[in-house]
Amino acid sequence: MHTEAELKAMMTAGLAGDAGAHRRLLAALAGRLRGYFRKRLHDASEAEDLVQETLLAIHLKRETYDVSLPLTPWVYALARYKLIDHLRRSGARPTAPLDDADAVMAEDVSEATDAKRDVAVLLARLPERQRALVTAVKLEGRSVEETASRFGLSESGVKVTVHRSLKRLARFVGGASDAD
Repeated sequence: MHTEAELKAMMTAGLAGDAGAHRRLLAALAGRLRGYFRKRLHDASEAEDLVQETLLAIHLKRETYDVSLPLTPWVYALARYKLIDHLRRSGARPTAPLDDADAVMAEDVSEATDAKRDVAVLLARLPERQRALVTAVKLEGRSVEETASRFGLSESGVKVTVHRSLKRLARFVGGASDAD
């Protein structure tokens, strides 16, 4: 999760013409906005619509941001206005208070976050060496050659260990225990 300083730096760089920084800012804010709107609305599709509307507003109104001030209160204000407009149009009631500035900085509780946690739980069930090899090759994207050198193993040893470890992880997912 990005800090206020990192978000503000991305915004400042985006205002200076760095399109990549602007895209990274919008991506970083999307998760926080998703958490903010999901907490306040029952309908996930409505929440996602408001995320997109708010990201568009941030993009279109970015020139109004005062770089001498913190970024997140400005983002929060835009999100709050979008939520209020939506509630007025739909006659819906929020499921949480409108004034919760910390919520806009809440982590996105998305499938990706859940998947990372699930992978970590599964990997923790492997012995340390197997976990390290799977992490290096499959999660960090290191080559088999590099991993073999790093761990003092043969390339075939790394391949066999990773293959067996993945099969073991698959059994865990299927409900098998460590003893199976």
